Amino acid sequence: MIDIQVPKEKTLPKEPISIEQFLAWCEEDTWAEWVDGEVIIMSPASRKHQQIADFLSAILRIFSETKNLGLAISAPFSMRLDETSAVREPDLLFISTTNLHRLKETYLDGPADIAIEIVSPESIGRDREDKFVEYEQAGIPEYWLIDPVLEQAEFHILKQGRYHLADISDGIFRSHILPGFDLQTAWLWQNPLPNTLRVLREIGIL
Repeated sequence: MIDIQVPKEKTLPKEPISIEQFLAWCEEDTWAEWVDGEVIIMSPASRKHQQIADFLSAILRIFSETKNLGLAISAPFSMRLDETSAVREPDLLFISTTNLHRLKETYLDGPADIAIEIVSPESIGRDREDKFVEYEQAGIPEYWLIDPVLEQAEFHILKQGRYHLADISDGIFRSHILPGFDLQTAWLWQNPLPNTLRVLREIGIL
């Protein structure tokens, strides 16, 4: 058994720590990631970022629960990726029913079925480069990248171990993991965002 020493006060570790130490250190309200022993504290989200995250979380939760497809969890919630020596906290993740056994009390022990990152100026390199490679290597079937500033959305689908961009030329993303979940990308850029109940009616839930 590993003896994990957790500081009494919530202070950022000054020295590299193990993945087990990080998972013990990172409380449920701590928004941080771990890569190769280093703890990375996430910056506060902008209002627009948070509104899009809340919108996606609401429709994903209700859709997946209604269809009994799995569970959607919003940040902060850690995802442990052994293949890449990293613990990440996507803005939103989805775990299918068949993979719910990976859920622990404070983290997901393995890859999600969908990882969603909402890009900010501070996170653009991490989201588009580091996490792209890590999520691909970890075998996450779908990686959604939402950029509120550029009003662009990319949906990467894993095929034969590599990510490929989904065709959204008609403005609609059709999830492979969530059959019947057709997301109109224009919804994400509306101000204010569309009414959740109206969206759920359009995708056939209500």
